[in-house]
Amino acid sequence: MTKGDIISKLPYSKPFLFVDELLHVDENGVEGTYTFDENLDFYKGHFKENPITPGVILTEVMAQIGLVCLGIFLLNNELNKNASIALTSTDINFLKPVFPNEKVTVFSEKMYFRFGKLKCKVMMINENGEEVCSGIIAGVLI
Repeated sequence: MTKGDIISKLPYSKPFLFVDELLHVDENGVEGTYTFDENLDFYKGHFKENPITPGVILTEVMAQIGLVCLGIFLLNNELNKNASIALTSTDINFLKPVFPNEKVTVFSEKMYFRFGKLKCKVMMINENGEEVCSGIIAGVLI
């Protein structure tokens, strides 16, 4: 399965697709990027005169790249190729803001994948190599 195949199997479309490119994926983790277009609707009101990417959107980017893309890769080797992954829990620490037009890179390391549950340690960095947020995200096969 190619990186492009994985992105094409994501159950999202614009404006809610937050994966631009997968740089690396294997059975232990994934690395991918996303650039926040300044015209995304949420910037109009978060915050007035000083747009900042909402934490829930940063969490979604980490989940799409770090959990769902990895899950699709891992499921390709499972019997049920039509299954997908639903988010079950997050524990994220936010350290720096992300602004419009900023490109971020997400790194995800599989903690475990068993009994239909995938749990990953995920980190997002900005273009300066600074950690923006990090934490643990888990999901279950549906």
